[in-house]
Amino acid sequence: MATKEPIKKTLRKKRERIVDFGAPGLPINQSHPFYFGFLATSGGLLALVLLRSLAAASQIFVLIIIALFLAIGLNPAVEGLRRRGMSRYGAVAMIFALVVIFVGIFAWLVIPPVISQGSQLIRNAPDLLSNLKHNSTIAGLNNQYGIVDLLQKKLASVSSNGTLLFSAFGGVIGVGKSVISGTFAALTVMILTLYFLASLPTIIELGLRLTPASRRDRVALLTNGVLDRIGTYIGSQLTVALLSGLFILVMSLLLRLPSPIALAMLVFVANFAIPLIGHFIGVSIITIIALTQSISVGIIAFISYVLYIQIENYVITPRIMRRSLAIPGVVTIIAALTGATLLGLVGALLAVPLAASFILILDEVFLPRAENS
Repeated sequence: MATKEPIKKTLRKKRERIVDFGAPGLPINQSHPFYFGFLATSGGLLALVLLRSLAAASQIFVLIIIALFLAIGLNPAVEGLRRRGMSRYGAVAMIFALVVIFVGIFAWLVIPPVISQGSQLIRNAPDLLSNLKHNSTIAGLNNQYGIVDLLQKKLASVSSNGTLLFSAFGGVIGVGKSVISGTFAALTVMILTLYFLASLPTIIELGLRLTPASRRDRVALLTNGVLDRIGTYIGSQLTVALLSGLFILVMSLLLRLPSPIALAMLVFVANFAIPLIGHFIGVSIITIIALTQSISVGIIAFISYVLYIQIENYVITPRIMRRSLAIPGVVTIIAALTGATLLGLVGALLAVPLAASFILILDEVFLPRAENS
């Protein structure tokens, strides 16, 4: 009986095969123009769909990049606590709690005066520009080059009914949307930063497993070197920008410039986000605002700021950034401009440490290979 069952199954399969579905056709001619056109069109449509999807989700990707950037910047502090005997999660919790406390105190102390002084500065901007024409020297330059008139037209073009702040954000509803979206973005960045900071070694290990085993140790060393350089750069640049903001605050208070806290915050953000170029923006704005007080105040502010820039470039920055990778000035400017063009302020912030990482890889990988070839 055991041998009859396989025979019955075989006969049943043969009966099922009696139905003829026809002979298979010839394979598709891959050299036919229609086949090539179909594949090319399908590939183009797929690429278009992917690009539109990436464009629609670009804001999410920007938030992810910012969170990863912050996690890499905080990682050296976490590793320092780990070397003192703390666990990874304990160190992450402590650092993140300190960051949240610092941000809360900073916002409590800085945001109210920045809003009030910034609003006052915006309201007084037309009068400040008009006061520049009272000086004979500036009035002559304006008659010849039209600089003040150009600034007044630009200010008038972005304001309506004398309310620059509301018109810049699209009215009351626009301000509400900006506040909600900004709060959501800040919470998203904080949560992602916490997750990235806690799982950064796991992410690195997963990425290293994708590399060949023969090169894994070398890639691990380069990866840790890049992360260390980026983290050190972020901390160093934050310290340098904070010192520049404190200098502007003290100088503005001594010279009795309008809105000193707002000016200090402007210089801090510009110097932190766009090295070298940020000081050019800061000195231009500070000088113009100081000139509204008097010519002598404008000259003192300009000379003081330029002297501080020299001290920062030759004394402060080398001492603070001696552990980070030295970047040529032209590379910094090109990287900041390229990053700002691609991703705006976020791109300018990320461009310089990425350029430093590229220089590290160039020095450790490509240049030795070129020397030995």
